[in-house]
Amino acid sequence: MSTTTLIDNAPIIAAPTSTKVHLVGMGRDDISEELLRIGIEPKKVRMRTKQIFHWIYNYGVTSFDQMTNIAKPLRVKLEAAFTLDRPEIVERLISVDGTRKYLIRMSPGVEVESVFIPDVSKTGALCVSSQVGCTLTCTFCHTGTQRLVRNLTAREIVLQVIIARDDLGEWPTTQENRKLTNIVFMGMGEPLYNTDMVGDSLDTICDPEGLGIGRRRITVSTSGVVPEIGPMGARTGAQLAISLHAANDELRSQIMPINKKYPLKELMQACRDYPGLSNSRRITFEYVMLKGVNDQPWHAKQLIKLLRGIPCKVNLIPFNPWPGSDYVCSDMETIKSFSDMVNAAGYASPIRKTRGQDIFAACGQLKSDSEKKRASTLRKEAKLAEN
Repeated sequence: MSTTTLIDNAPIIAAPTSTKVHLVGMGRDDISEELLRIGIEPKKVRMRTKQIFHWIYNYGVTSFDQMTNIAKPLRVKLEAAFTLDRPEIVERLISVDGTRKYLIRMSPGVEVESVFIPDVSKTGALCVSSQVGCTLTCTFCHTGTQRLVRNLTAREIVLQVIIARDDLGEWPTTQENRKLTNIVFMGMGEPLYNTDMVGDSLDTICDPEGLGIGRRRITVSTSGVVPEIGPMGARTGAQLAISLHAANDELRSQIMPINKKYPLKELMQACRDYPGLSNSRRITFEYVMLKGVNDQPWHAKQLIKLLRGIPCKVNLIPFNPWPGSDYVCSDMETIKSFSDMVNAAGYASPIRKTRGQDIFAACGQLKSDSEKKRASTLRKEAKLAEN
């Protein structure tokens, strides 16, 4: 027989532990719906939602007992119906350069990687995933060799931020000198194939009463899903990054098959039309340096011509090797010459410092399927080989 208690003048039936609903990662509307479901008086739902939301996302609490401005009888009933547990961290690796990689099990058979990248200025970016696997099969990217399992939910995207905040000890949100200051959707998957969930997750991540990361500090990277670029910008207010990697259609189609569907002319027009584009809100074009493929002076000239009239910068990314890849990174002299040409044309062209390569956390290296060897195993095997 179940017991019933009146809370906020409405009956709440205690739920068995096995059916507890996970609140962490939910947005305001979802939390409100859950409170209504368990019988919270409708006129008090908004207040209770605000309280719970603030405790979860500003303070990072892991127990309802920590919600001290909520009466104890209600806390008991919240504990009976809900849980504040985090998903399982299957693997947590820290690179020699301070980069942190998390392999997170969201549900049985669904594992995803996210990476925290510290900066020299004591800030840092969390690289989050939007899908488990990917459908794009870009030839230089390890994630592209993993079949798509499914899109992540908004809650599962938010949870990646929560886990990093837990690990870095950065609660409450209002504390000064936080390291996790930026979010980049550059992990596993194509964010613009999951725009609704990306947009909903940012409503929670950017909420000033919660995680409080400003929209100007959010970057969404796409391989070029042209029809979604403008709507995504209007919905999220995020900064845009384009995974470009070649400046002519023939080459780009070879290494990025999505270019056959959305060629460069269409992609560049979508960039020019991006909401809020200006010199203070430039687009970032990402360009991985592949030896003998896209790194010659004429490639730089093609790139300069392609970008004409678009407020932007170009991030040159040294290729990060992964098992089975046929590509080799351009030598540093070639990358530097390429950068100098683009800079001379008036486009900032920094060379991205490779981070987390020793734990397979660098750009293009993320992959989480069960057939993948864990990075820790690879390191042990490498050490054995040296001996």
